[in-house]
Amino acid sequence: MNIENMEAFVYVNHYGSFNKAADALFLSQPSVTARIQTLERELECKLFDRQSKQTILTEDGRKFLPYAEQMLQVLQKGKQKLQQRKRTPQQIRIGCTISVSNYIIPEILKQLRARYPEINYKIVTATTDQLVHKLLNREVDISFVRKVMHPAIRTLAFYEDPISLYVYDGHPFMKTGKASIQDIQHETLVFFECGSLDWMRIHRSFESLEQPPDIAFQVDNVVTAKKLVLEEAGIAFLPDVCVNREVKDKKLFRIHVPEVAGVSMQISIVATKEDCAVSSDFADALTEGFRGAVL
Repeated sequence: MNIENMEAFVYVNHYGSFNKAADALFLSQPSVTARIQTLERELECKLFDRQSKQTILTEDGRKFLPYAEQMLQVLQKGKQKLQQRKRTPQQIRIGCTISVSNYIIPEILKQLRARYPEINYKIVTATTDQLVHKLLNREVDISFVRKVMHPAIRTLAFYEDPISLYVYDGHPFMKTGKASIQDIQHETLVFFECGSLDWMRIHRSFESLEQPPDIAFQVDNVVTAKKLVLEEAGIAFLPDVCVNREVKDKKLFRIHVPEVAGVSMQISIVATKEDCAVSSDFADALTEGFRGAVL
């Protein structure tokens, strides 16, 4: 059965006219008539009543219409799937900062794989500056980075992670669950230095102190900072997403510090503006996968 004949049938019904259907299909009216007649012979029934001024479906035509529409829809979906496969690369190279690579990406790769089973994923871990450089040099297709501004980059806000003070079990701050900047100056600090403006806000809050706090350990890896706190080597300001499990297991405890309330680490999805390898659907899948993982 010719799909073009069914297409002519659906169009004639939609427009209520052989002439209008012919115009929509860029065919002549006799060609549309011939297609309908061929379909009627194949089905051994009349599909339209052409004796009246208007072209209307016969009883058999009304019965067959939903099946013809469904077949055209299935064909269209098949075409779209093939086109999507042509547009979608076989491998997506995803750049991530260390914290994203450790705590976010593992939670959403399963959802991504389910939605895009034909894609393989390569994860590249680096700093934000390095990832922007790799993105512009086409070494990665998409990246999770701190908030950045660049004329050649398209940015999609992905996640805002609060930064809080965390202490180990038994620390004196646990009695009240809060502390001031003045209280912190007497503590040994582990500082996870990532260089963003939000972290600089924490540094500026120390400027009001008579003496600077004791930053005994300054590291560039959030996992190292967290382990130092767990080992009771000091206390640290850490992104909340990095310590969810330890807080749940009651190994680390969040302390409210009014002077730095509202400080957060902003994570964005970035890609080059002219890069079509990563569609908006893929970015949506990343966001949906992450929300599904954390909720």
